[in-house]
Amino acid sequence: MTADKPKSFRRQIVGENMLYFVSDVHGEYDLFQALLRKINFCASDQMVIVGDIVDKGPESIRLAQFVFSQPNISCLMGNHEYAFLRYYWAMMEKVSTNFDGALKKLQEYCQGDGHLLDWDTVDAFERLPWYIEGSDYICVHAGIPLDEEGRLMPFGEVERERLVYDRDFKEPNVLPSGSKCVLFGHTPACYVSGENRILRYPKTERPSKISDYYKIHLDMGTMSSGVLGCICKETLEEFYVTK
Repeated sequence: MTADKPKSFRRQIVGENMLYFVSDVHGEYDLFQALLRKINFCASDQMVIVGDIVDKGPESIRLAQFVFSQPNISCLMGNHEYAFLRYYWAMMEKVSTNFDGALKKLQEYCQGDGHLLDWDTVDAFERLPWYIEGSDYICVHAGIPLDEEGRLMPFGEVERERLVYDRDFKEPNVLPSGSKCVLFGHTPACYVSGENRILRYPKTERPSKISDYYKIHLDMGTMSSGVLGCICKETLEEFYVTK
C-alpha cells in the first residue's frame, strides 16, 4: 500500500467520500488530531471510532466533546464508556436533588481533564450505539460470538456486554464464515501479532475490498505504544501517527 500518495490523487480513483476506521484512542486528543491531519480528513469524509475514546490518556473529555460535535464522526460504545455509564447510573439511583454534586463526582471519576465534563457530554455517552453495520462491514468494540456453524450470532441474541468485553474474537482462529468484515478493537493487536500495526485476516489471497476480509483488528495499544492508526475502507490504506 502507498499511504503517502496525496489524497487528491486517491479521490480521483475512488471518489469524494472516504470512510475511515479507528479504535481505542483513549484520551489522546493531540494524537487523534494528528491522525486527522495525516489523512486530510474533511467534511465529505466519515470516520467510525469503534469505542474507548475515554480513560488512560490526559484529555478524554476534550476528545469526547470534539468527537460528539462532529457530524461525520461516529463513536461506538466501548468497555470504558460503559464502565463510566455504569458508575453514573448507580450513582444517580442515590441522588435526589443535588445534581451539581452528582456532576462533581462524575468529573472526579474521569481522569485528566474531568473538570470539563458537563451534562450534555454525559447524555452523549448514553446515546452511543453498541454496533454499526454497513453493506459490507460491521463495527463493534470487542467482538461478536459465533454460533455452532461459525457464523456471527444475531445482535438480538447477544448480551450487549459481550460486545464490549469479548476476549475470544481477537484470536486468530476465530474467523466468522459467510459474514461481512468485522472491524474491532478492545485488545491491542500487538498481543496477537507482536507488532503495533493494524491486523488483517483476509479471505482471499489478494484482497481488494473490505469484504475480502473476515475481520480487521484496529487497537494499537496507543497508551503504551504511542501509535494510533486507521484504515480507509475505499483504498484499504493504513495510516499511522506516533507520539
